[in-house]
Amino acid sequence: MDMTAIPAEAIDAGAGAAKLSILYLGPASGTCQDRADALRRLGHQVTHVDPRALLPRSVWVDRLTWRLGGGLFSGMLRGALARTLDGARFDLCYVDGGVWVTPKVVAALRRYAARVINYNIDDPLGPRDGRRFSAYRQSLAHYDLSVVMRAHNVAEAEARGARAVLRVFMSADEVSHAPRPLSAEDHARWDCEVLFLGTWMPERGPFLLELVRRGVPLAIRGPNWQKAPEWAALRPYWRGGAVKGDDYAKAIQCAKVNLGLLSKGNRDEHTTRSLEIPALGALLCAQRTPEHLAMYVEKQEALFWDDPVECAAMCRFALLDEERRLALARAGQARLRRNGHMNQSVLAQILRQAVL
Repeated sequence: MDMTAIPAEAIDAGAGAAKLSILYLGPASGTCQDRADALRRLGHQVTHVDPRALLPRSVWVDRLTWRLGGGLFSGMLRGALARTLDGARFDLCYVDGGVWVTPKVVAALRRYAARVINYNIDDPLGPRDGRRFSAYRQSLAHYDLSVVMRAHNVAEAEARGARAVLRVFMSADEVSHAPRPLSAEDHARWDCEVLFLGTWMPERGPFLLELVRRGVPLAIRGPNWQKAPEWAALRPYWRGGAVKGDDYAKAIQCAKVNLGLLSKGNRDEHTTRSLEIPALGALLCAQRTPEHLAMYVEKQEALFWDDPVECAAMCRFALLDEERRLALARAGQARLRRNGHMNQSVLAQILRQAVL
């Protein structure tokens, strides 16, 4: 089917509309898997192909991609796609990320789909990741639509020749981030006062150490914290590495306060935690940014701060009054739902734009 013949009103977040066959080219894990599943819940027929699974298992593939760019594996990926998709035809190809997708790969994908779009949750036009996204940057002018998360990415993508750019906020998932029922065992395992759940980054160690020094009852979960120069001081507060699936949801639900730290290298003004924490009915306590302030009313739907001194004060503010803390969390969850920063709503918006 020619995508240009599909009316935009055929794609929405409800039932009863004409549905699409979609080739979803992206990781079969994490938020990428959530988005593929959300497209299915919208009623579309989704064939999910993980490009990493089509490449050699060697760790060197990932190391070379980070250091030199994914274009090194373009030929290998094109050959694997030809074998995997032989004879298949789709209305749309949705590329999630695109670290190995060069202009030649986009051209190859057009043999299977009339339109090819890209969604990238990272900051692929920023400085943090070096050459990792070089293939993405080279391919921008070849996608029918490029979906970005950051306001400054719009002009940056257009400057590289992007045909059409849509900026959306990140989103929580209706299923993965739905509150779980909690047992006594869950509370025994996951209960804590103030939680930061996330990967170590250089700026995060000094920040969390300052919270500890100011008496914040902190718990840290996530990978790579052993790399922190502050590890000796933070180690007593570390509760373990990466947390996924139901455990991720339960850890957030069982924390009285959840910290939302941004990535300076990714030029973040919000992250997926900004949506996932309220979606799970938990209290978000995050850095004060224009985007966070647009999402939630301060001290009514979320707590915000500018530095570790204010963050410690906000944590104490929440922990001193249980009724107020719970009311804040409920209000934040309700505001998130009104905002529509959920996968099905955001993906429906993207598909509407893709068929214009």
